[in-house]
Amino acid sequence: MADQNVPPRRPRDDRGWDGRQHHSADGYGDPHTPASYGHDSPHPYQGGYPAQADPREQYGDGYAHAGHPAPGPRGPQWVGPEGLGRPAPARPAGAGLPALDDDDEPGRKVGRRRAMVALGGTAAVVAGGAALAMSPQIRGLFGDEAAAAGDATGSTVTDGTAARPSGQQPSTVRTYTEQNESYMGSRAGEALKKNAPTSGRTLPGPAAAAAATKVTVKTVLAKDPILHLARRATFGPTPAVIADIKSQGIDAWIRAQLEPDKIEPSKAELKLSELPTLKLTPQQLRTQRDQLNEQGAQPEREMVDATIARQIWSKRQLFEVMVDFWNDFLHVAADFDGGEVHRNSFDQDVVRKHALGSYPEMLVAANKHPALLIYLNQKDSRKDAINENLARENLELYSVGVDGGYEEQDVRQAAMLQTGRGIDRDGKYVFKPEQHYVGKVKILGFTHANDSQDPKKADAAIDAYIAYIALHPSTAKYVAQSLATRFVSDTPPKSLVDRLAKTYTTNNGLIKPVLMALFSSSEFWAGVGQKVRRPMEYLVATYRALGVSPEASPKHNNGDNKRTPYARGLRQIHDKLRELGHYPMGQPTPDGYPDVYVAWTSAGTMVNGWNEAGEIIAGYRTAFTYTAPEKLIAKPPATAGAYVDALSQRLVGQQLSTREKTLILGVAGVPATAKVDATFNGAITAVARAILASPQHHLR
Repeated sequence: MADQNVPPRRPRDDRGWDGRQHHSADGYGDPHTPASYGHDSPHPYQGGYPAQADPREQYGDGYAHAGHPAPGPRGPQWVGPEGLGRPAPARPAGAGLPALDDDDEPGRKVGRRRAMVALGGTAAVVAGGAALAMSPQIRGLFGDEAAAAGDATGSTVTDGTAARPSGQQPSTVRTYTEQNESYMGSRAGEALKKNAPTSGRTLPGPAAAAAATKVTVKTVLAKDPILHLARRATFGPTPAVIADIKSQGIDAWIRAQLEPDKIEPSKAELKLSELPTLKLTPQQLRTQRDQLNEQGAQPEREMVDATIARQIWSKRQLFEVMVDFWNDFLHVAADFDGGEVHRNSFDQDVVRKHALGSYPEMLVAANKHPALLIYLNQKDSRKDAINENLARENLELYSVGVDGGYEEQDVRQAAMLQTGRGIDRDGKYVFKPEQHYVGKVKILGFTHANDSQDPKKADAAIDAYIAYIALHPSTAKYVAQSLATRFVSDTPPKSLVDRLAKTYTTNNGLIKPVLMALFSSSEFWAGVGQKVRRPMEYLVATYRALGVSPEASPKHNNGDNKRTPYARGLRQIHDKLRELGHYPMGQPTPDGYPDVYVAWTSAGTMVNGWNEAGEIIAGYRTAFTYTAPEKLIAKPPATAGAYVDALSQRLVGQQLSTREKTLILGVAGVPATAKVDATFNGAITAVARAILASPQHHLR
């Protein structure tokens, strides 16, 4: 991405499991570092910071907290942030942009490149000025003619705030918990704010709210509540999802989605048995290492592969959307030393187990899980050498938020309380009383005598603290703000956030009541067109829109006897998402990916996504079965204009504007009245791809 807020790509797709990634200073694996299973890096997310993210401290194991000299040998040795994070290496502007095909053929009035850029870049993706970025890089590719169409966003601006010096109060610092808000301070963000709904009310239920709400924002999307629900509560509408909502009704469909265990698994989910490591425990992963290496299995990557499969094909769509939400909110990266053993267990036993349950229970479980204890160095924290990483992130990222009222003293007290939690030789959670600090603590109003080294009592004291901060009023607001940003708008109305926070508190952190309150709000139904798909969401929605099947194509030639076609196909999608800079659990730092549009504006990513859509339409990835583009419409109309109408209805659920339709006809080089066959006179792939480049497919 030109303005990348993403980790650098680290290609190691086909190495065995023992080819571990050891991060070097620039964020890439060091090919000269010997592979060693079980090595715990002292910097689990040291690989460079996003070029556009707010700078943030890196964590260390062996440094005194800068500005606070290490106490004498009788007191705790503080281990914490060591200064400014290094930015990730940025690609040169415009570098590596894939070329769109068949541009400016003789006789074409509108070149395919220019038409698609006009569709994706300037067709009012979000009314009020925030279109998919027609950036200088794009304008340079397509010349003055493209530039004349206008630039709705301009450059994304960040303020480059320095990392927090030790001891500085969190309320005076911009850290990555505020990344969504910082991005929304750009020109595009200000335009979004002007167009977003500002207030609303709660109605008796989702269907009642949908019926009572008038959509007044400017948007190119059809103001159809069923389409709106399908766009927000799934990874992309499909004919089957639309039919289910219509037949069940809005209320019944949402209730069914909130009971995912009662929804039958899809064929693709059943085929996940072809990923050999998914059902293995951490202990089995350790003992079966050699066998798995021979199979070419990579547990942490297979977990990501499986997540992608569920996003595309699962019928439990709202559950998968919430899993993705929590993977950004309570983020533990897939790629860290120890992730190959423990990250899949964290996915199953923490995130998926509690995704629609209780957030306090999720946070308590996370704080006892080896994945988080390794990722944030808690396993190395003891009473005579205290590491504050997890204590800080519990407050700053996972509960009250950076402006939630805590101070540095609270971080230190929490770090002292949390000592003793670690991992035994078998990789299991264990409490080590000899490493636990004993003494009274006070953190954000939570007080505890903490006067016992008895493992059960000391462990229970930590659990009580974690549950306390998970139910803190600031946490309620933070969770509510994050959910509203995910489901409603990049600038959610304060009225909605306040009501969701109250629901969270009233229900002791249960998530289903909060979601029901959200779907029963007029703000949700008024927010049509106010969210833009991030790169992963765009690609997953494309697979869903095109009806790709998880079975291998008859054309597939499996040259890899270690993996099935299905497993290989999922890895291909995974690798493409890494190229796009956005894949499940991919952010190396513990903040997770930003959830606002202006963080993802990029010429390279936009064009790369369009080209990948073309690959899918053409069925080039033969590990799956594709509907031929000329068969997407059972009975194609005989004229070009009517065919575009039918195809856009099939792919994006609505017809396009006259201007957009004209641009797409320009891609095919025919007028609306021209006679065409099922292949659109040979241009069907280009036409379908152009529709998938439209604002109607980029918005969710």
